Amino acid sequence: MNNQVAQQQKPTKLTDLVLDRVKQMQDTQDLSLPKNYNASNALNAAFLELQKVQDRNHRPALEVCSHDSIVKSLLDMTLQGLSPAKDQCYFIVYGNELQMQRSYFGTVAAVKRLDGVKKVRAEVVHEKDDFEIGANEDMELVVKRFVPKFENQDNQIVGAFAMIKTDEGTDFTVMTKKEINQSWAQTRQKNNKVQQNFSQEMAKRTVLNRAAKMFINTSDDSDLLTGAINDTTSNEYDDERRDVTPVEEEHKPQQSAMDILTNSNQKEEKPSKADKKDVAPKSVNQKGGEGNHAQEELFPDGTITPTPADK
Repeated sequence: MNNQVAQQQKPTKLTDLVLDRVKQMQDTQDLSLPKNYNASNALNAAFLELQKVQDRNHRPALEVCSHDSIVKSLLDMTLQGLSPAKDQCYFIVYGNELQMQRSYFGTVAAVKRLDGVKKVRAEVVHEKDDFEIGANEDMELVVKRFVPKFENQDNQIVGAFAMIKTDEGTDFTVMTKKEINQSWAQTRQKNNKVQQNFSQEMAKRTVLNRAAKMFINTSDDSDLLTGAINDTTSNEYDDERRDVTPVEEEHKPQQSAMDILTNSNQKEEKPSKADKKDVAPKSVNQKGGEGNHAQEELFPDGTITPTPADK
């Protein structure tokens, strides 16, 4: 069977596997998906995107990525109620692993699924904007005043804040530009041009991810949902996730995502030497960051391989 036929058959099997596991979780672990969320449609959209994703050597993700990592990425996407068709998530190849990451829109959608959440929003603060923070009677940080001005939109960004409004009140998270830059420096996918060209969207995404993590870890929501949200957030950071590069002298077998999903002892195929060297994130199918800009302008170093329609 050639690779083309294998690629055509592989998505169907993986889709069935993920859907079966989601249904099992709904029956036994009280998993609740959004009412307007069609898991089957979201998975089909994900496979359309995955067919375009390549690694740094321009090899298709569906060929080089492990079966387990593909399943886990798709399951995390489904648990959070996300869809790449709505620009809520995208996929990146790290070595022989596939990882799913959320966009700003995806984080908003995921946090809104938590119990009691009424509104989620993030904003950037430009130089000369009227911005004031303080504390309430419980010594919790609050944004007391924010008045953005049109004439300041082209000024430098000095910070960003996120708001999560719930039945019990409003939680604020504030980051200075220095803190945002430090967070960007820790991400696995380092691309200064992306952060410069799409600084507003990237800054909002960063502060909202921090706010979501702090909020989620103190919530009483389902471990399935909160675990998937936290796991996706940690995908981006060097200091929160082990290096995916296998080291022969130190490599120890671990329980795979497929073992967890199927309760079997299926072992992952050992990566080749070429795969072991390929750890840089060089494949994303993201449509212009958070906007509609050209893919080749967003990641000029090859992180995104443009589709024929983009050329």
